[in-house]
Amino acid sequence: MKLLYAEDEIGMSEAVVDILTYHNYVVDAVYDGDEALDYARAEQYDGIILDIMMPRLDGLEVLKQLRRGGCRTPVLLLTAKAKIEDQIQGLDLGADDYLPKPFSMELLLARVRAMLRRREEFTPDILRCGNISLNRQSCELSAGERAIVLTKLEYRMMEVLMLNKGIYLSTEDLLVKVWGYDTEAEAGAVWVYISYLRRHLLDLKADIVISVKRKVGYTLEETV
Repeated sequence: MKLLYAEDEIGMSEAVVDILTYHNYVVDAVYDGDEALDYARAEQYDGIILDIMMPRLDGLEVLKQLRRGGCRTPVLLLTAKAKIEDQIQGLDLGADDYLPKPFSMELLLARVRAMLRRREEFTPDILRCGNISLNRQSCELSAGERAIVLTKLEYRMMEVLMLNKGIYLSTEDLLVKVWGYDTEAEAGAVWVYISYLRRHLLDLKADIVISVKRKVGYTLEETV
């Protein structure tokens, strides 16, 4: 799952990104409303977390422009506790939920899970392709009674491939979807993790393979 998080307090941003990353979300962090709007328009996110009080454009204006432009990505607003009017205005503008500050990280995670469940196109907790299943809660890749717990990057790579079965994703696509928009990872990292996943699929006796097409990209294909 890929999230955009807009928050101008650097310390808060780093803490939230750390906890979201630990729970297997890919997070692009931005620090003002202009950046939030640019990123949201340029990338496809599963959810957006917007602080209302931000420089340049506030969160409500970002939300208004996104909804006006047809963006239907779920949005969670972070609001000052006393600003009831902001909460009402945000919901009226098309926010899916709001969370007053200060908040616990456990509550934030619960609100993010709830926001993502309400997406127009619901994605189940268990992804399946051929005889392979990917548990999105435990990061476990399995086939029958065989199972392997994937590392975070292995999991993210496998999730992206399973969600895009039959679609060729370029190295650049995978870098952005797995490592994030501002990643400094190089193209070789994609090949390394593809090789790890191929080894796991072989160990699980999978009936799917990760195929590559020169100068096009990678995709999952069934072998039977």
